[in-house]
Amino acid sequence: MLKLDFKNSNHYPNLIKLHKLTIPHVDGLPYGAETTADIPTSLESLLATAFDELYDEIKSFLQNVKPHFIFFDFAYWIPDLAREIGGIKSLFYSVFSPAAASIQFVKSPDKTTFMASTAAELVKPPPDYPSTTVVLRESEAKLLSFLFHEYGKGVTFYERVKKGMTGCDAIGMRTCREIEGTFCDYIATHSEKSVLYTGPVLSEPKNESLEEHGVSNWLEKFEPRSVVFCAFGSQMILEKKQFQELVLGFELTELPFLLVVKPPEGTNSAEEALPEGFKERVQEKGLILDCWVPQWEILSHKSVGCFVTHCGYGSMWESLALCDCQLVLLPRPFEHTLIARLMEQQLKVGVEVEKDENDLFTKENLCKAVKCVMDKDSQIGHLVKENHKKWKELLSSPGFMSNYIDNFIQELHELLVEMT
Repeated sequence: MLKLDFKNSNHYPNLIKLHKLTIPHVDGLPYGAETTADIPTSLESLLATAFDELYDEIKSFLQNVKPHFIFFDFAYWIPDLAREIGGIKSLFYSVFSPAAASIQFVKSPDKTTFMASTAAELVKPPPDYPSTTVVLRESEAKLLSFLFHEYGKGVTFYERVKKGMTGCDAIGMRTCREIEGTFCDYIATHSEKSVLYTGPVLSEPKNESLEEHGVSNWLEKFEPRSVVFCAFGSQMILEKKQFQELVLGFELTELPFLLVVKPPEGTNSAEEALPEGFKERVQEKGLILDCWVPQWEILSHKSVGCFVTHCGYGSMWESLALCDCQLVLLPRPFEHTLIARLMEQQLKVGVEVEKDENDLFTKENLCKAVKCVMDKDSQIGHLVKENHKKWKELLSSPGFMSNYIDNFIQELHELLVEMT
């Protein structure tokens, strides 16, 4: 279990004080589980229940400290608590992309709330929806039924997020107007809340060593921009069959590849899930790791030319702002799928791997997408490279990110004035 040491990451101890909260134990939840990365998806509702049981402790803390603002995401009861105590502004800080967050406000003409049983709302969005391309296909929209499953005691995932966004004083979004402004405007209109932009909020690269696990020496063996790097984040776990399609797809490309992925479902390691004879066939051409690695340092290595990403929101910003790699998009959860559509259809910076009606990909389609961006004569490859370059220049331009943070702080000050 990965535990983050926030204490050592606090660069401003004179300004930032950390207060420890111990999540109560709930029957059925493993002892010590604190985040969704610690448990399988099937137990996330129990973790939400345990988190909600912090209500009394958080209430006592807020009464003693009386902060000007409280930021929250899944704690939908925070706005009511802040109003009860008085003098505290609540800000819903979205952990989702604005495209995904906007789903909370999609309505059909004959319904008062979005229902997963009628997927047409996202296949054919309402007239005022900000995009006709950043939408889900019918087979993907049907997977949204999880939104209406219990996520904590007596509350669904949908209700938890919707109540938070409509009950707060303002909404914070980790994005910039140039890329997702239309979605933020849609949310502001339908929530009747101000949407404040923080910008991408990317930390400075740490220049961590790649020597561990032999990554540095392995990458040095290959030509510049020839290696395909694939990483799926800290929480995504593939089914064994899809994992095998993934590695076989990389083999089909005939390009060197580095895969960083958690052990597939029902296995103890990535190696034990490899197809028969695969390791012998790829030999030194493929390196598969099931541990944490410094992603930015790998993306910036001269040998890496392609990034196959699950389209997590953090990875989206890193890939857009910090690297020059060609992008192949292989999303899994619905939010990541919407991010993939944003990157392929709207920003035109990558190519999404085609999937079937069951949301599954094949080795052939993965290989096709990689070849599409990596082949030197590919027109699509040239197009996404030029568009990626344009967005990177904007996001990495001097003062771009810091200006967003400065404006965000100024808007918080303006909200404080409204309180007096």
